[in-house]
Amino acid sequence: MQNRIEITEADLRDDRLILASEINDGAERKPAGRMLADSDHFAFVYILEQGESFQYVILNDSIWPDVKAAFDQKLPVFLITGNQQLELSGFHDELAYLVENIKDNANYGEEMEERVKRVFL
Repeated sequence: MQNRIEITEADLRDDRLILASEINDGAERKPAGRMLADSDHFAFVYILEQGESFQYVILNDSIWPDVKAAFDQKLPVFLITGNQQLELSGFHDELAYLVENIKDNANYGEEMEERVKRVFL
């Protein structure tokens, strides 16, 4: 089972941010409401529950401008996998926490800190 869901496209619409992936397996997933920072790959990672395991939605810095726009407008964020659409609950609160924690924090690495500052602060 693949435990990483790479986002291939972010589409900012009037009322939501749609995150698209190439996953089309029909598996049932639930939002865990938690996010991590992957400073080695300059990404935020939203955690999903799938049965007894976890999957990780990878939000690379290439889509951060759309994520920032949705964050500023407090638009809901949805993940599309095949025909399924899943709202990522807690997304904005988790992102706000990570951005604040990364700011002026050398533990994430200078490059990650700079990229986050450039887009989110």
